[in-house]
Amino acid sequence: MKHATTEELTEVRADVWLWAARMYKTRSLAKQAIDGGKVDVNGAGCKPAKVLHVGDRVRLTRGEERLELEIQALSLQRGPASVAESLYRETEASRTTREQAREQRRLSGSGLNRPPTRPNKQERRELRRLKDSS
Repeated sequence: MKHATTEELTEVRADVWLWAARMYKTRSLAKQAIDGGKVDVNGAGCKPAKVLHVGDRVRLTRGEERLELEIQALSLQRGPASVAESLYRETEASRTTREQAREQRRLSGSGLNRPPTRPNKQERRELRRLKDSS
């Protein structure tokens, strides 16, 4: 792959940019996300080889997170996280929505009801009996 500085680049493939911006750990995962319909560019679906330019808007889904980004710079190389953060700017609406969803998950406890203490010997035996009977 050709190495170039960000000043020389005018366009870059979508899967390469998502990998360089640290949205996905590998280029292969970025390609799978694009093929799976989890990435939109400028409001339309895209393919891994779609050419991105500075100013394009990228909307992507990672797990439960939904991000809307504006491309600030292009890169063909994956660098440190501080450099990757300079490649994009998350929209304010996306940031507030994501933080509200995170807070909602935290408050709900993700449906996990933990007992206040560990089970004692008698309770462990009872749990084993319940598990064995089912």
